[in-house]
Order: sequence, then structure tokens, then C-alpha cells
Amino acid sequence: MHERNRNLNKFLIVLTFILSLSSNNCFPRNSDSLYIAQHYAKHEYMIPMRDGVKLFTVVYSPRDTSINYPILLNRTPYSVAPYGKNKYISELGPSTLFKEEGYIFVNQDVRGMFMSEGTFIEMRPYIPDKKSNKDIDESTDTYDTIDWLIKNVAHNNGKAGIYGISYPGFYAAMGVIDAHPALKAASPQAPIADWFIDDDFHRNGAFWLPHAFWFYNGFGVPRLERIDHWPEPVFKTDNPDGYDFFLKMGSFRNTTEKFFQHKIPFWDTIMAHPDYDSFWQARNSLPHFNNIKPAVMVVGGWFDAEDLYGALNTYKSIENKNKDNHNTLVMGPWFHGGWERSNGDSLGNIYFGRKTSTYYQENIELPFFNYYLKGKGSFNQPEAYVFETGSNEWKQFSRWPPDNVHQENLYFHIGKSLSFNKPKESKKLFDEYISDPAHPVPYTQQITQHMLKEYMDEDQRFAVKRNDVLVYETDPLNKDITLAGPIEANLYVSTSGTDADWVVKLIDVFPDSAIGVPSNQDNGKMGGYQMMVRGDIMRGKYRNSFSKPEPFIPNKITKISFQLQDVLHTFKKGHRIMAQIQSSWFPLADRNPQKFENIYFANDSDFQKTTQKVYFSKEFPSNIKVLILQ
Repeated sequence: MHERNRNLNKFLIVLTFILSLSSNNCFPRNSDSLYIAQHYAKHEYMIPMRDGVKLFTVVYSPRDTSINYPILLNRTPYSVAPYGKNKYISELGPSTLFKEEGYIFVNQDVRGMFMSEGTFIEMRPYIPDKKSNKDIDESTDTYDTIDWLIKNVAHNNGKAGIYGISYPGFYAAMGVIDAHPALKAASPQAPIADWFIDDDFHRNGAFWLPHAFWFYNGFGVPRLERIDHWPEPVFKTDNPDGYDFFLKMGSFRNTTEKFFQHKIPFWDTIMAHPDYDSFWQARNSLPHFNNIKPAVMVVGGWFDAEDLYGALNTYKSIENKNKDNHNTLVMGPWFHGGWERSNGDSLGNIYFGRKTSTYYQENIELPFFNYYLKGKGSFNQPEAYVFETGSNEWKQFSRWPPDNVHQENLYFHIGKSLSFNKPKESKKLFDEYISDPAHPVPYTQQITQHMLKEYMDEDQRFAVKRNDVLVYETDPLNKDITLAGPIEANLYVSTSGTDADWVVKLIDVFPDSAIGVPSNQDNGKMGGYQMMVRGDIMRGKYRNSFSKPEPFIPNKITKISFQLQDVLHTFKKGHRIMAQIQSSWFPLADRNPQKFENIYFANDSDFQKTTQKVYFSKEFPSNIKVLILQ
């Protein structure tokens, strides 16, 4: 989650927190508060909601009043600073192009945050059947805000748009439900959709430890009154080694007992809801995108370490429920918010051959809002405008996932090989490893305190060297193979314990002589590079239900199936496809004690070594299901 203002940046620096909200290394946008002060008049309002609560709202209106302008709204929990009529923000709109284009820009502190009244509720649930005109949710707050703006802000043209990234993306998505008639265009960008399944703080039931810990260390501090500044974080450390820090932390229960000490209310709430119960289910926005009227453009990044799930599934939900709505998907080779805060030419060592963010801002984002809010130009974008990694090309599709795909399975075989041929052996074959929570597999080569966005396409050769990582690999490909759409892992496994995590990574292995491969390194260093294309984790006790966890029967062969997020990636001729299987991904995911219990309250003494087996035979054909573009 992130926002565009100096106050947030200061906060993130204080916390050494993710600036893209996935790391601290955020590409700075061009900023010019003097330009904005010269061309825009600033007004601050307390806008009343239907229940009487007032929300602090800042309006930047063009000083040129010879024409009328559309309203462009951003609702955020991250502060609309600077506060004060004579203090001007340095950035307006989704990109620097917008302030020169001319809009009425509106930034609002959401209910219960900073200078707004009311109570803040994390991912406030949508109320489908409101019983009275006092029932509120983020949809009604958006409606009431737009209604007031249209009626009270001079020189507006009667049309409004909404946008936002991450948490503000969630507010943009909720705003299209039961939308105000004036809301004509919305762009939820990396929106949160379901915090338990695969957004931000969980992945298939496993907890995203460093991301959540450092985020709530600051964001979760309760606000006792209206404030115009970020509160001090609860905990600070001088230890730069994230692996060491979180390993010494011990069991999950120590996060509260030793560090937060019940000073972060939502952290205690997380610990009180270890399973996908009604609390988390109510915060799933996906069932509610019915009868959507505004044009919607959902934006996401293939290497978004936080809300890739939210972007893909918000688009899919709107598309499935609203056949006549104009709903498009844009996916680029970006980290979380990278389409705004980088030029999009690379991530880590992987170079994408062009400034993809600049292209998106100029040719997709600005034309979208101009067309629907100003009636300017045209917007003839395809249903899905998607960047294909590997080949490094923009591709257009009439739907996502595309129609012209066929399903294939990549099967594990004896000798650690991987192929599209199903095993023929009837013998019960398996590979095994010891999973030791005291020595978990690191998720990246150099672990700092915070989740690093670069892990999403990082060289995986550091993991191959470990004895607790299984590696399966194809022969060099004799032609290009493009995967388009979701990936599904189907594993036949056993564990000597009663619970276990299963991590699956799909990897593009470059040829040993990768001379000429575009990269951020000297070309000679890319030989043998193992680029992670997609990776995800399944907490095994949730294999049949996220709401009703089940133990494993020790040493019994059990099938586990779970979906990895979509890709559009070409494995070039001469490359290899690799799969890695492991049972820890530390500290990205919290450690599993490998006993069936409430992990949040496990004791340090509960963590145990277990023997994990992955089977591959005619009867137990472990595989990775992929969709291949024809």
C-alpha cells in the first residue's frame, strides 16, 4: 500500500518500510509544488456523510475557470498532507501528466484516519442489504463524497473518476459498487481483494511475516484523535539482517508478547482469526461487484509482491458479473505501484527492453480518464493489454485469460527431470528432504528487514544449493513456449508430521552462454540465470478448506492442489523450465512448526524437523498445470 505525498514518504523512511510498498527503493516522480500552487487553488472541506460523520477532503481546482473540469478522486488511509490552505502537495493525479492536463483533484482521508472523523475499520466490509440510510461502508462514503463535490465545487463538468493503488485501490474498487451516477470512470490499481487468500498478509493461509510486521508497526498504531501526522512506530531495531531478526524472534506469539505488547489492536485481531472465518470472509470484496456502471480499468503488475491476486481477481469478478460493462485489464512487468513510481524498464537483474511505465501513463492511463471524463480523444484499448515477459512485448487480447490456450501438465520424473509426458512407472517413486524450522529456506539471497520486491524475479541458484529444496528441470526447449493464465500445482506428498507448508516455484533457466540477454548486469553474468516466473505457498492444513483446517496423517500420501497467480511469460528456445519444491520460504512466510495447531500461539518448543516426500508415478503424478498460448 502506498500514497503519493511527502508525509507518507517520511513515514516509510522512518519505518524503513516498503516504498513501492514492497521495498524502500521507490523511483521518484517528478514533483513541482510551485507549479501546482501557481495553477491550482487549494480548498479544505469537512464533507458530511449520511450518518453525520465528516471526512477531511482537499480539493485542488484549476485557477483557469474559463472551462469546466472533471473531478478525479483519491481516497486514502495514508494522509492527504500537507495540511493547511497555503501548503501545497508536490504531486497530483495518477501521474505527472494529469496536473498539466487539468482536472479538479480531490484527495480524502478515509473515515477514521488522520483529519477525518469516525472510526477506521480495516477493509471495511461492504453491506449488501442496507437496512437504513445510516448504514455506511466505503461504497456509501464514496457516493456521498461525489454527491457533495458535484453540488458544491465550482466549475466541475458533472463527471467524476476515482483511482488508487493498493489500499486506495481497494477504495476505488468499492466506489464502483452502487456508484453515484456522476462516477463515469474508475481505475482500481493493485486493489486489495482478499487478505487471507492471496493479498498482502496471507498466501493460502501462510502469513506474510516481514510485510505485515513492519507495516502494522506504524500503520496499526491506534489514532485517539484527529491528527495531521504519523504516530511513532511501536518497535525499532538496529539489526539489518531480516533472517537473523525473525529467526531470533521465535514463535509467532512472540510478535505480540515481546514486541507489540498488545499496542497494535489489529495485530491482536489477526491472531484471534487464524483461519478463514467470517471475519476474513466479510473482507472479501470479490462477491460484490454486481451491476457495475462506471467504466473500469484494473491495473496490476506481474511482479507485485503484495496485491497481484487483487488486481487479477477484481478484474475477473467484474468481468464475470457484468457482461455489458466496459472493463479492461492492464498488466505490466511491474512491482507494487511500479507503473507509477518507476519507469518500468527493469526489476532487479531483469531488463524489459523499454520504459513500460512511461508507455502506460502516456498511451493507456491518461487516454482512459480523458475519454470517459472529458470526452477527449478515443479509448480503443483491447479487453486485456498485457506485457509478455521473456519476449518483452506488449500483447493484446479480447479477454483474460486468453481464448487461444490449451492445457498441458509438467510432470515430475525420476532423476529430477520435468516434462510434458505423464509418468508410466507404476512403482511408488518419490524424492524426499528434511524440513527443519530451525534452518528454514531463505526466500532471497540477501535478506533485509523488509520484504524485497526484487525477489519476484530473482535468480534462484542460491536455493538450488540447499538439501531441503527439490529441483526438477526440462531439457533445453526446442521452441518458444508461452504460458498465459493461471498456474496450478498438483502435488502428491507425505510428511512425517501433522502439518507442512509446500512452496512451488516455476523458473526460467537461461542458457549457460546467455550472451546478449538484456539485463541490468554485464551480459556475461546472465548465463545460467534462474529467473523466478511465479512462486507461491500452500499451508498444508488448509488443503481442503481455508475455514476448516485438517491435520495430515503422518506418512500418508496426500494430494495438494493450489493455484499460483497468472503469468504471461515466454520461455525462449534453448531455455529450460524448472520447478523447485520446498517447505519453508523464510522470513517471507512465517515458519510452520510442522505440528497441527494454531500456529499463532505455538511455543518455541513445538517446532520440529519432518521428512517430506514428493511422489511421481502413474498413480501419483505430481505436476504443474499450465496454459500454453497457441
